[in-house]
Amino acid sequence: MSVAQLAGSEASNDSSKTFVFQNEGHTLGNALRGIISSYPDVQFCGYTVPHPAENKMHFRIQMYQGKAVDALKRGLNDITKVCDVILDKFDQEFTSFNENKVEVQ
Repeated sequence: MSVAQLAGSEASNDSSKTFVFQNEGHTLGNALRGIISSYPDVQFCGYTVPHPAENKMHFRIQMYQGKAVDALKRGLNDITKVCDVILDKFDQEFTSFNENKVEVQ
């Protein structure tokens, strides 16, 4: 995953940033937006996929306090933890299913 930051105006500061994710779209954008939006220090969080032919996503974070890049890092860490829990649960259920299945004759 490649992430860049869009150039801002002179008035912009560390609390409001737009990040560009290359080779990402709605799958990551919607999940990440859902997680970061729940943080109490986040004023706004949203994303757009500018055009279907372009393989990139613009991700905007505006903070009441703190740095937007810190919220992004926290969100990426939290989404990784969520994925780990889902994978662990899937593996447990798959193992349980295989141990309990009855062979049909």
